Amino acid sequence: MMLPLVLYDILSELPGNNWSSNPAKPRFVLSHKDLPFVTLWVEYSDIPIAMKAIGAKPNKRRDGSDVYTVPVLSDPNTGALITDSLEIASYLEKIYPEKPVFPNNSEPLIRAFDSAHSSLLRPAMKSLFLRCAEILSPASAKFFIEARSVDVPLPWDAKPDEDWELLEKGYNTAYEWYQKTDGKWIMGNTFSYADIVVACELLWYKRVLKEDQWVRISSWNGGKWAQVLADVEKECKLI
Repeated sequence: MMLPLVLYDILSELPGNNWSSNPAKPRFVLSHKDLPFVTLWVEYSDIPIAMKAIGAKPNKRRDGSDVYTVPVLSDPNTGALITDSLEIASYLEKIYPEKPVFPNNSEPLIRAFDSAHSSLLRPAMKSLFLRCAEILSPASAKFFIEARSVDVPLPWDAKPDEDWELLEKGYNTAYEWYQKTDGKWIMGNTFSYADIVVACELLWYKRVLKEDQWVRISSWNGGKWAQVLADVEKECKLI
């Protein structure tokens, strides 16, 4: 009998806890593949201690320094312990190939897509990071600000209008990507991890931003983004 896999995710003060886009990605993959799993919730400020304690590997910051992150996935069926959402998806695809998320040998292409999608939206992150700090416990908020300001320097509240313009511009480009495929998904009529990447970013906004801000994003590109999130959640049996 298969033992449930263990996903480490980040606590918040929101109902239901989940909010962060990166731990959401393996949750969507696990659900899509019908794999049993449990979630262990970690305070943001406790991530380095907790991940060192279980023997997880650190990730690398863009400056080359080590940083402990979640998600981390523990698979008691194989003894594997994997850090990073993309590496978790890759592992799950190799070990549990049913219901693929990298169909037709698309993993190299989707890895490139993941990087491009992240680069597209990173310039608009300041306003979002500001909201993230508001939904964490005080100790975790302090830790979050210290950790994230390494890559996205403070202050985060200087030019909110500019951030929103950058975000909308980013989504206009993403909309063009979807238009080129002439289908429901990034790969046309084939669902893949690329769609999970897009949806989990949107889920983060929906969970963290104020309601009127999410309504604003939902109105862009003819309602495309609320639809993408709903479609992917349905495909992964999360609604």
